[in-house]
Amino acid sequence: MTLTAPADLRHDWTLAEIEALFALPFNDLLFRAQQVHRQHFDANAVQVSTLLSIKTGACPEDCKYCPQSGHYNTGLGKEKLLEIDKVVAQAQAAKEAGASRFCMGAAWRSPRQRDLEVVLEMVKRVKALGLETCMTLGMVDTGQAQQLANAGLDYYNHNLDTSPEYYGEIITTRSYTDRLDTLANVRDAGMKVCSGGILGMGEAPSDRASLLQQLASLKPHPESVPINMLVKVPGTPLEVADDLDPIDFIRAIAVARILMPKSHVRLSAGREQMSESTQALAFLAGANSIFYGDKLLTTDNPEAERDRALFAKLGLHPESRETCRDDAAQAAALERAVAERANQALFYDATQAAGADATQAAGVGATQVV
Repeated sequence: MTLTAPADLRHDWTLAEIEALFALPFNDLLFRAQQVHRQHFDANAVQVSTLLSIKTGACPEDCKYCPQSGHYNTGLGKEKLLEIDKVVAQAQAAKEAGASRFCMGAAWRSPRQRDLEVVLEMVKRVKALGLETCMTLGMVDTGQAQQLANAGLDYYNHNLDTSPEYYGEIITTRSYTDRLDTLANVRDAGMKVCSGGILGMGEAPSDRASLLQQLASLKPHPESVPINMLVKVPGTPLEVADDLDPIDFIRAIAVARILMPKSHVRLSAGREQMSESTQALAFLAGANSIFYGDKLLTTDNPEAERDRALFAKLGLHPESRETCRDDAAQAAALERAVAERANQALFYDATQAAGADATQAAGVGATQVV
């Protein structure tokens, strides 16, 4: 099967093509993902976000992975919507700790108007700090999406979770079409889309390919694609799910990078359980975004100091994001950085070649074994 060149931006990937990518030898898959990644991003920059739960628990949905569902007894208490000042203070602390995006999540099926009014004020005040803003509030209709956009919300998160074929095994209280409709409403309102899924919920490999096909078929691609590894929470139906092989998880990261070349692929939930080696492979495979801080809504996340130590070990640095002020300037800066890196690589190759020529001219064989 002939696969399209890495540079192509496509929305028509077939399931057979995606499964062929998953079936590549691991080294070949990662090499291809790295090529795509370096065409569009600084390979050593990672976008850093902080996520705050602004309303916790008692969600009416029955998502079988979620400790916030009111259908399961997970010991998680119900909390009302946080006060605006507390949210702004958390956002300021996140910015000082190095985050460039502040994400706020509420356990709702869909926000009520009186709650949405509070959320809109949160968006305005967090954005005034110079941070990108993101919200996940459940389903939103066209009017709600437009209100959020008018308040200046940069991103709206609404995950597809899994494939259309497996979706009914995980959630029954809303349909796949409901999720796609929310994403369409968000996009039509002019906001950026954050949408991904969760791996390790008992799905088949074909479901992972189908999930990524759904995401890659969106026009345009989601700007942010979180790839989560299931966090098995006691009291939820999926607490007994089999562990996902880390190599299978890395393969999904790499395929996501190839299918959606210009999207940020986020190494998201499940990092607390990942070794440093697994995280390093994820970055090599094209992940270039993380959540940073103690909590991911209600599940543990690696502490900031551990993340800083890992970044130092791998030579990574937080990505500087200015898109909440000027998308065009950010895009131009990224293009300059990619071009500069390409020129540096050409210079290195030229000097290496010149050195080899000089060595051979001096009578020393370039392949001499000592």
